Amino acid sequence: MKKLGFFLLAISLCGGISCSQTINKTDNPVVLISTDLGDIKVKLYNETPLHRDNFLKLAGEGFYDGILFHRVINHFMIQGGDPDSKGAAPGIQLGRGGPNYTVPAEFVPGFFHKKGALAAARQGDQANPLKASSSSQFYIVQGKVWRAGELDTIEMKMNGNIRQNIFRSNLTPVQEELNKYRQENNEAAFNKKVAEIQVRVDSLYNLTPKFTFSDIQRQAYMKEGGYPMLDGAYTVFGEVMEGLDVLDKIAAVKTDQFDRPVQDVKMKIKVLK
Repeated sequence: MKKLGFFLLAISLCGGISCSQTINKTDNPVVLISTDLGDIKVKLYNETPLHRDNFLKLAGEGFYDGILFHRVINHFMIQGGDPDSKGAAPGIQLGRGGPNYTVPAEFVPGFFHKKGALAAARQGDQANPLKASSSSQFYIVQGKVWRAGELDTIEMKMNGNIRQNIFRSNLTPVQEELNKYRQENNEAAFNKKVAEIQVRVDSLYNLTPKFTFSDIQRQAYMKEGGYPMLDGAYTVFGEVMEGLDVLDKIAAVKTDQFDRPVQDVKMKIKVLK
């Protein structure tokens, strides 16, 4: 899977801004993303207040006005929010810009990468193990419709990754010991230590909750579409209310080697309520 972008190191989320923005907590805020190809109306989730408030603040300040959807991959997603994209010359790779802070991850059960999901881009896991979000860059999921067997396979791969992570975390503390056995050609000691690690990994894996798609997720991915491989990895903080056809239009535009539309797709975001 391709990475969703590179961003600046984290500092305080609010960085001099107010995080106690007045919002009607009973109604979901709604924003209008106007583009050259049409409008997309999006509601933001109150259950992800850090992302909601940050997005509303930037939109209210006009931060997004004139910014491009700089990364577009058909049957995957459309991404924007890089301030460096304003007036950027054609052919330049974008995706590294944004205010100098990150937003802590807000993973909420029930919010997933169905078609039309609004989510925050971020740095990769190695540089960003806590999965903190970019301050400004976001993407809207297009994806595709999935079959039941494909979702089963994704579950198996996700759980395989969980097992691999457990194995790596248990291997690291004894790596020097294993290297010593290799150098000594002590096959018996080496195999014994590996067997001990494997028993521990099996035990920990059996105690670890497994990744499974809920019935709601399965129905959405099989009927509406989306991109399930991103679930649990990126914060979903809203969804499209109107304009899925515009999402499809943007996703279908011609792009260059950097997945940037050949013809700029500019946005303007207005807070409706």
